[in-house]
Amino acid sequence: MSLQPSRPRTVIVLGKGTLAIRIADWFHRSPDYHLTQVVPVVPEPIWTDSLTAWAHEHGVPVVSSGHYRDIEGVHDASWRVDLAMSVFYGHIIRPWFIAKCERIWNLHNGPLPRYRGVSPINWALKNGEQKHGVTIHEITPGIDDGPIIAQVEYSIYPEFDEVQDVYARALEYGWTLFQQTMPLADRITPRPQDESLATYYSREHDALLGDRRDFTRAASESQVAASDHR
Repeated sequence: MSLQPSRPRTVIVLGKGTLAIRIADWFHRSPDYHLTQVVPVVPEPIWTDSLTAWAHEHGVPVVSSGHYRDIEGVHDASWRVDLAMSVFYGHIIRPWFIAKCERIWNLHNGPLPRYRGVSPINWALKNGEQKHGVTIHEITPGIDDGPIIAQVEYSIYPEFDEVQDVYARALEYGWTLFQQTMPLADRITPRPQDESLATYYSREHDALLGDRRDFTRAASESQVAASDHR
């Protein structure tokens, strides 16, 4: 008697930009997964490629509001998804949605538990770090505090790196980390974060970034000058 093949696992990608598109495309092409829909950041940033445009081109349904609460059927008691993958998604994921996901992961542009929250690359450069990282972790009700699935560190150079330089580097490291992690997903034991090492930044701290607030120091200084003349 022949064994029946297991069904593809259902997956949703939430997020924005080139890396979210690469990851969505990986799931779309994989025989082991069924990409049921994408949830883009709305409005999508104009400085990067559009996840919505990619989804339309490939026939993948889009949650046009940009919020997971508007996924069709998500409030039904029977709704479930095998994996929800967040890639630079802007909304806090609430416990009710987490409970509906067999797995729910986030790709974070920082070496957790350090640099939780927003603008991790900006803050690493502001703080003169020599190393930074990318982390895939489980999403919990807290902010970037879930168990770590996989992580990579890489060198940065605050003396000459702009935020945009490190961001481009991070996208490549994140993409490689994702590709290396997915084939091992069922065998990896997530490890808790060390709370004694945790640091966190919110939007309330943005004004303290100074010349690291934008993608380049020149653009950041222009922002500050414009604010001073209001």
